[in-house]
Amino acid sequence: MVTRRARAPAAAPLDAYVLHSYDWSESSLILELFTRERGRVAVIAKGAKRPTSQLRAILLPFQRVLVTLGRTPSDDADIHVLRQAEWGADGGPLMPPGALFHGFYLNELLLKLLARQDPHPTLFDAYADSLPALACGEEALAQAGLRAFELCALREGGFLPDLGVSTLNHQPVLDGHRYALRPEVGVVATQEPAASLDGTMLKALQRALDEGAHLADVQRACLPALSALRIQLRGLLHYHLGTATWRTREVLHSVQRLYEAAPPAAGHSPSTPT
Repeated sequence: MVTRRARAPAAAPLDAYVLHSYDWSESSLILELFTRERGRVAVIAKGAKRPTSQLRAILLPFQRVLVTLGRTPSDDADIHVLRQAEWGADGGPLMPPGALFHGFYLNELLLKLLARQDPHPTLFDAYADSLPALACGEEALAQAGLRAFELCALREGGFLPDLGVSTLNHQPVLDGHRYALRPEVGVVATQEPAASLDGTMLKALQRALDEGAHLADVQRACLPALSALRIQLRGLLHYHLGTATWRTREVLHSVQRLYEAAPPAAGHSPSTPT
């Protein structure tokens, strides 16, 4: 009697965004995906570069997609084969050209921050909620979106101190007093007004992060001190990620220098650096 081997159940699709792509062959790509269920995953998209490939119109940055991966001996394999990709339920906002650098900065941050196969569903949701702010066309809201995502990323990585407490003495921060975020220490009082943050601001940020219902609340809390917050968070990121160099910023600065050197009629300058 011949018995048939039971067919293995199909792999469940993953909710994903494309963070980066590399050429793998004349017709295929290696993609870095950020998935809600499995974190950052590297996949081979065979034939994705062919003009006739349906994947070309789907595997785009900032677009939410559903992907199905081929089976491997272990789910922890370094690289997987992409079997299928289709649009996600809500797609994603169309990123205007002037906002692309902001979006690619978020992608670079995730590539530097996350190890592969390490799920962070909260951070995935924060990324999805950040994209509309970046695509809205208002620079202040875009900057607030960037700062809010940086706060969420630092918190998810365990690098963000409690913003409502002075780290050294464990006392609540005080309204009207100035504080700085020191990577080696945490929240410390400072007499330097430049680029420091008021205690009221820090408490509002911590409250918005703790409530966690909507990233828009964190974005609104960032608006009153975008410039100072940018400087403080950049210091934390540089320290904890072990780098002071961001490819996205380097490219943006180069583009801005080209615009500044060009005649005024050549076009508009790109967005403010992240």
